[in-house]
Amino acid sequence: MRFIFFIDHLSTWVGKTFAWAILLLTFVVSYEVFMRYALGAPTAWAYDTSYMLYGTLFMMSGAYALAHNAHVRADVVSRYFSPRWQAGVELALYLLFFYPGILALVWSGWDFFHASFRQNEHSSFTPGGPPIWPYKFVIPACATFLAIQGMAEVTRCFLCLRHGKWPRRLEDVEEIEIPLNKEAEIKAAQHESGDKQP
Repeated sequence: MRFIFFIDHLSTWVGKTFAWAILLLTFVVSYEVFMRYALGAPTAWAYDTSYMLYGTLFMMSGAYALAHNAHVRADVVSRYFSPRWQAGVELALYLLFFYPGILALVWSGWDFFHASFRQNEHSSFTPGGPPIWPYKFVIPACATFLAIQGMAEVTRCFLCLRHGKWPRRLEDVEEIEIPLNKEAEIKAAQHESGDKQP
């Protein structure tokens, strides 16, 4: 569990650190609106800066969302299964789809960034646009953090397969659970305890 919580803390720290980008983004957009409509002198850099900040915020929060089980999932059927069954399905999905996709993103994202860095690529959306290679570095960085968090999730699956219940997660800001999900968990636990009784 210490290993899992270490990775969860790392992903949470990264997510909360990059969450500050929303304040910078708010300032950039507000400044651009003020300059454009109050002074009639729009900036040449606000567009590039805003999409780079938004993309960075979105990508670097992926591992945080995975650590806190906040990604959208199609669990319409699987939520009625026992925790062991859920863990088996999730483990298979991590190994068959998640890791091949994430590792491909790390690999190709690094090539994408490296080519941009060598050319000292600048944005072509505005005249004299800012360098774009730091933004492209975010792609392999976010994929690396997702791969690390994926190790914690795979370990959770193994622990659930072994003990028959999901290990707890870090307590942070979490969505309110849907009562139907909670009811399904209770029914699954009662069903499993009923199977163990003679």
